[in-house]
Amino acid sequence: MEFRASHILVSDKTLADNLYERIKKGESFQTLAHNYSKCPSKSKGGDLGWFKEGAMVKEFENQVRRMGTGSISKPVRTQFGYHIIKKTGVRG
Repeated sequence: MEFRASHILVSDKTLADNLYERIKKGESFQTLAHNYSKCPSKSKGGDLGWFKEGAMVKEFENQVRRMGTGSISKPVRTQFGYHIIKKTGVRG
């Protein structure tokens, strides 16, 4: 199985919570990713492209697996920081 997702990665939980609330109120996920994410994917609005099972850290992948396509997660903590994840596809 493969998944496609975008994310916003930040170091600070308070910032992650704030960005999540802003997205819920209608701000653009892509714009916030571009402006705040510390991942190189920010240049593509946070898009990580397609990835296979096992390609991402466990906490990230487990969250993506549980989400419906098009949904956005509350901040998820991993060894890299806090991710706000938008699931954009699943195949296989």
